[in-house]
Amino acid sequence: MNIKTLIIEDNENNMYLTSFLLRNNGHDVSQAYNGQDGVELAKSVQPDLILLDIQLPKMNGYEVAMELRKDDALKTVPIVAITSYAMPGDQEKALSAGCSGYIKKPINPDTFLEEVESYLNKK
Repeated sequence: MNIKTLIIEDNENNMYLTSFLLRNNGHDVSQAYNGQDGVELAKSVQPDLILLDIQLPKMNGYEVAMELRKDDALKTVPIVAITSYAMPGDQEKALSAGCSGYIKKPINPDTFLEEVESYLNKK
């Protein structure tokens, strides 16, 4: 299985952990460390899956999701918000911005891959 996955995350530790887990399970991982670069990379890479932090420099995750959903080629690509924003309403805000799902940080390395890949079946 060679799943093209784009991770948009500004925290190096989080980027390392998610990339490590995905690469060790057959994902071809691309990385962006801010929202603006994430949008540009998504348009050039055409990923199968996008993992998106909400607190990002240059463009926040909500803005990134809304921008990606404007692109016809990316409209059906699952975007999963992975964020420490866990207040009431945050999940709904992510979904209304265009995210397909929501995973709270800190991630659980034992269940992360299964959680993330479940969104590929919902395309």
